[in-house]
Amino acid sequence: MTRRAFLQQIGAGCAVAALGRPAPSATEGNAMSGRPPHIVYILADDMGYGDPGCCNANSKIPTPHMGRIAREGMLFTDAHSGSAVCTPTRYGILTGRYSWRSTLKSGVLEGYSPPLIEPGRLTVAAMLKECGYRTACVGKWHLGLDWATKDDESANAEKVDYEAPVAGGPTALGFDYFFGISASLDMPPYCYIENDRVVASPTGRIEEQRGQGFFRAGAIAPGFRHGDVLPTLTERAVACIDRHAAEHADAPLFLYFPLNAPHTPMLPTPAFAGKTDTNAYGDFIAQVDATVGDVLAALERHGMDRDTLLIVTSDNGPPPPADMLFLGEKGHHPSYHFRGHKADIFEGGHRIPFIARWPERVRAGALCNQTVCLTDLMATAAALVGRDLPEDAGEDSVSLLPVLLGKDAGPLREATVHHSINGSFAIRQGPWKLILCPDSGGWSDPRPGDPATRDLPPVQLYNLAEDVGERRNVQAEHPEIVERLTRLLERYVAEGRSAPRA
Repeated sequence: MTRRAFLQQIGAGCAVAALGRPAPSATEGNAMSGRPPHIVYILADDMGYGDPGCCNANSKIPTPHMGRIAREGMLFTDAHSGSAVCTPTRYGILTGRYSWRSTLKSGVLEGYSPPLIEPGRLTVAAMLKECGYRTACVGKWHLGLDWATKDDESANAEKVDYEAPVAGGPTALGFDYFFGISASLDMPPYCYIENDRVVASPTGRIEEQRGQGFFRAGAIAPGFRHGDVLPTLTERAVACIDRHAAEHADAPLFLYFPLNAPHTPMLPTPAFAGKTDTNAYGDFIAQVDATVGDVLAALERHGMDRDTLLIVTSDNGPPPPADMLFLGEKGHHPSYHFRGHKADIFEGGHRIPFIARWPERVRAGALCNQTVCLTDLMATAAALVGRDLPEDAGEDSVSLLPVLLGKDAGPLREATVHHSINGSFAIRQGPWKLILCPDSGGWSDPRPGDPATRDLPPVQLYNLAEDVGERRNVQAEHPEIVERLTRLLERYVAEGRSAPRA
């Protein structure tokens, strides 16, 4: 099947996805007795599998706090983001649904883009709020907002009415509280938003900056400094925990904390600049680790940490600039031994760090080699509260609770679908990974459209158990596996779901 034909079928599959269908129920015995745990979900932005020392013993970046979480909890070695870029992954985290089923078939949103999450679609936050949780989002949203405009034209720097409420954001999707930025920190508008209001209107303009401190030109609020954003978000996340302990101690907390780092602009504060003897990327990773430590310390200060499921992960693989020759000379490889990086269909694009700590339930020093996906938060949260998901929610989400509790008896996922920045697909089942394009689907060589790709087979098949670096394409040797995985992916599209039915 050609990529064009497959994309046409994706469109048809998305059309049927709106129809009613059975959804998985909370697995018997998985729902917790008593009050469910607090859930704190820290999502780094562009952190590679090879960056935390708990994932890569040869990492040159000190990450003691992530190391502690792995020692006191569970390390996942085969975790994947829903996409090789950020917006679609974030959609999947909060909805339990692959983003390619939405209107976003490739690429990412921008700071003025309209909301991606469909009206009426259940989010993790809305579900948990219905089940008694207090819910908060602090950080980078990047799922679109319904900016008020001064006329009927699309939102942009000149047309937005920054004094009006901002609709369609976190507080419209189940979060009691939001503080953060609209999109990546290299995208305007450069201003903070609290709940549904801009904190200070971006009345100024800043010109584009290049290099590792890259950001685009655009509107900026008075006093807004890019280098202050990670410390500010960290302070707000800690304050959110403090406030919850003081005002809502009887309720469980769901804190979704999507960071702006180590994504560009890579601007570590003076306390971290030069700390790692690598470069700004490595220093920024060290600052991310300190942020993780600050959150854990806040939980401990209030006696909340032992009954908190704390997850630290990343929205996709590391950016190409991070994988520069200089880091390699230092012996640090952000993608570890995986091929490619952010944007790619190769493992380096979507295999990500994933560690979980929950002292009351998760055995310290546990290791999970199962294939899991960031879309699995929805079903996991549903299992924690003993709720059956509606028929039109969490279509690509599978509960991780059996793994966390040490009760898994086999593979949780039948298969996992991967997606690159240009909309290329792959499907993984067991050791086999089928890629439905001849190239990287992203920014690595061979790039889509390069003349060198004309002589390559139209699909790629790798046995990751034997070839984790994805160097030997064995599609010609195993046509039966190509056929089987292609048919499985077609079924996932046609049925509008990949998660098992009840």
